[in-house]
Amino acid sequence: MDSDNHIDIRRLVRAHGARQLTIARLRAPADWEGELRSALAAHREPASIFAGSDLRLFVQSFAMFFTATMMFLL
Repeated sequence: MDSDNHIDIRRLVRAHGARQLTIARLRAPADWEGELRSALAAHREPASIFAGSDLRLFVQSFAMFFTATMMFLL
């Protein structure tokens, strides 16, 4: 291979990182600490047992299956 065909990947990676950092800074809210605190507080709230729809769906499906099985056996 000829050295003229090599691409300077380090320069491209540094330029990409600088662009990504600039975009992240422009998108960040002015009060990022307040946003972070409120997001952490919302994440730490206790969840009820039926907060996730997966458990509720499982219980409903099991109840329907159990009822159908009992009707079949009778």
